[in-house]
Amino acid sequence: MNEEPFPGAPDGRHFRPRFLPGRPGVEKAGLPAQNRSLHGGGKGARAPGGRKPKLLDQVREAIRVRHYSVRTEEAYVGWIKRFIFFHGKRHPLEMGQQEITQFLSALAVKEHVSASTQNQALCALLFLYREVLARDIGWLEDIVRAKRPRRLPVVLTRQEVKMLLGALQDSNWIMATLLYGAGLRLLECLRLRVKDIGFDTNQIVVREGKGNKDRLTMLPAIVKAPLMSHLERVRTLYQQDLERGFGRVYLPDALRRKYPTAEKEWGWQWAFPASRVSVDPRSRERRRHHVDESVLQRAIKEAARRVGMVKPVSCHTLRHAFATHLLEDGYDIRTIQELLGHRDVSTTMIYTHVLNRGGKGVYSPIDRF
Repeated sequence: MNEEPFPGAPDGRHFRPRFLPGRPGVEKAGLPAQNRSLHGGGKGARAPGGRKPKLLDQVREAIRVRHYSVRTEEAYVGWIKRFIFFHGKRHPLEMGQQEITQFLSALAVKEHVSASTQNQALCALLFLYREVLARDIGWLEDIVRAKRPRRLPVVLTRQEVKMLLGALQDSNWIMATLLYGAGLRLLECLRLRVKDIGFDTNQIVVREGKGNKDRLTMLPAIVKAPLMSHLERVRTLYQQDLERGFGRVYLPDALRRKYPTAEKEWGWQWAFPASRVSVDPRSRERRRHHVDESVLQRAIKEAARRVGMVKPVSCHTLRHAFATHLLEDGYDIRTIQELLGHRDVSTTMIYTHVLNRGGKGVYSPIDRF
């Protein structure tokens, strides 16, 4: 598969060095840098003809074996490319602890990236060296680390949430209402399948949430009737897809082999499908994926602008409001932790600092006069 153009290359194209087949007893480190390829060095499987696959293809294979997401794959491959171009297209086997430290420090000092961005780059390089190249690079203690600021989440008042939702329509209103009414993350909402929405039990099963964990949350009563009508329209679209030879949906891991007919069953279909059929980036099959996250992101930004909201509003802001308003209503912090899917209650505790009662969640003494 051809690589996408990489902006770091001098000519604007991806660097594709020639493959030089290795010979027993000949160290690759002795080859001139300009003749090294990005093919070898690790424990990747050999391609037909005895050649090892390209380095980035080895990275992709290692990621897919571990069932990492497409987003993780794209991020890791992107950081490995940047690392290679940062050091003048040298092969990672020529480099080690010093070059990794230089690259990560430059991200913090010159590019002023956030701590989470620098940490993501570090994880990508550690994955490359440990899992693909099978090399131990030791402890990276000289890295200039980006500082991780302590931020409080932006929280909307109940009236602001009402104004924001009032500016949305159709499926965008339904999805935004689920973000606020059920505390869903954006992708958790978009990846809902029909079978995971319990209209009789008034609950939603969130599958493979953050940390690959399942959990239960509530199905708000206000959204039940509109969601039912929405799913009726989705079912009509699904039946049309079946008639056109589509209707197959992505199934995680090995479920497709275990349940050969499940990919065409109604229960496995996305609750919020995309408007058009697209090509799966891994299997290259043409099928209908769930709606892209940018659709709801743009809709919420536009709705906030129309109602004149000054606060920076995103999809995740509605999840923050969900947690904060439950705390205001007196619900137990552990219950809210389970609904949000937080691993540690300390993550949930951040919402106690943004309750609508002033600084530190206490009343000012002057308000007692």
